[in-house]
Amino acid sequence: MLNWADRFNIFSFLDSNHYQSASSNFDWKLAAGAQQIITTDNGNVFAEIKEFHSKHPGWLFGHISYPSVKPDNIGFHHALFFIPEIIVTCLNNTITIESSNESAENIYQQINQFEIKEASPQNKLHIQATITKDEYIDAILEIKNHIQRGDCYEMNYCQEFVADNAVVNPVNLFFQLTAISPNPFSALYKNDDKYCICASPERFISKKNTTVISQPIKGTSIRFLEDTEADEISKTQLLNSSKERSENVMIVDLVRNDLSKIATEGTVKVAELFGIYSFPQVHQMISTITCETDLNTHWTEIIEATYPMGSMTGAPKKKVMELTEAYEATPRGLFSGTIGYVCPKGDFDFNVVIRSVFYNASKKIISYKAGGGITINSDPLQEYQETLIKAAAIKEIFQA
Repeated sequence: MLNWADRFNIFSFLDSNHYQSASSNFDWKLAAGAQQIITTDNGNVFAEIKEFHSKHPGWLFGHISYPSVKPDNIGFHHALFFIPEIIVTCLNNTITIESSNESAENIYQQINQFEIKEASPQNKLHIQATITKDEYIDAILEIKNHIQRGDCYEMNYCQEFVADNAVVNPVNLFFQLTAISPNPFSALYKNDDKYCICASPERFISKKNTTVISQPIKGTSIRFLEDTEADEISKTQLLNSSKERSENVMIVDLVRNDLSKIATEGTVKVAELFGIYSFPQVHQMISTITCETDLNTHWTEIIEATYPMGSMTGAPKKKVMELTEAYEATPRGLFSGTIGYVCPKGDFDFNVVIRSVFYNASKKIISYKAGGGITINSDPLQEYQETLIKAAAIKEIFQA
């Protein structure tokens, strides 16, 4: 099916990988082709999207990149949303097909009869970090100096890994990545010659009726799948880590403050604090914050009030975003942005774009990034090792 979808200039495939916490609406959903598209690269992102959706109500799929004044080397628009020609949904092994101009039966036959052409073999990639280990550690020390001076409390810092002259099959890469790391907010997303191959474990924000939910991840420990005792120790150490708990609660407070901008008074609540969830590669500390909002509050207002997500910035948000521009060696682009969808009635669900590969087929560039939250108690070497742990699943698919 994804090979069939790849013949379109644009598509978005969202896969919950059967995690019950991810979505009760679908196991996976594919939106392919575009009746209408809005792209924007200026500062009026949310106003423009709101105006577009008011003129073209209905299903909407797309992305918002991390806000930066510097363009990244992959080239996604700062924001793009599209009204799909075709939506294919799977729930409990039942397939539903919606289309603006074709019958469901015809589309089903096209998918089943689509002939998969033999793809060009993936060439050997020479992947390099854009900064050295020493440069990474120096940056962490500078960030800790800012924390010591009181400029900020916690900051997310990321590094990038790139390969030039890359010839890959994005569909195959997606299957490889999700086989190794099947996470609840995975996505394969295409805009023309640009792809995001995403195995994210993190929900940014969702709304169902009047309830808004945000689930920031702050806190990571490695899995030991072949050693149950060591795996349990790693999980317990994460739960009891004063550093990870401190990081997590700072972001929870930031999210509570963001949600209060659009919440009905008195409804912002921490539904779960320091929840420990296990994924194939890592254990994660996840907290859940909820609120109620007025039915008349437009979905773009909710995203604008909370964007970019606190788990990928730090606190206070405005200052650490300035420091991110100063200290990260390369722009984030769609990394730490969001991919998701909006229902016709205004409910929505958006992920955090992490654990992702970015591919520009025309430029033949592969990129992926990894980062972590820096606090006054951060050990620079441990932070560096954590980025390597987070990027391990991606590195593995290029070494297969």
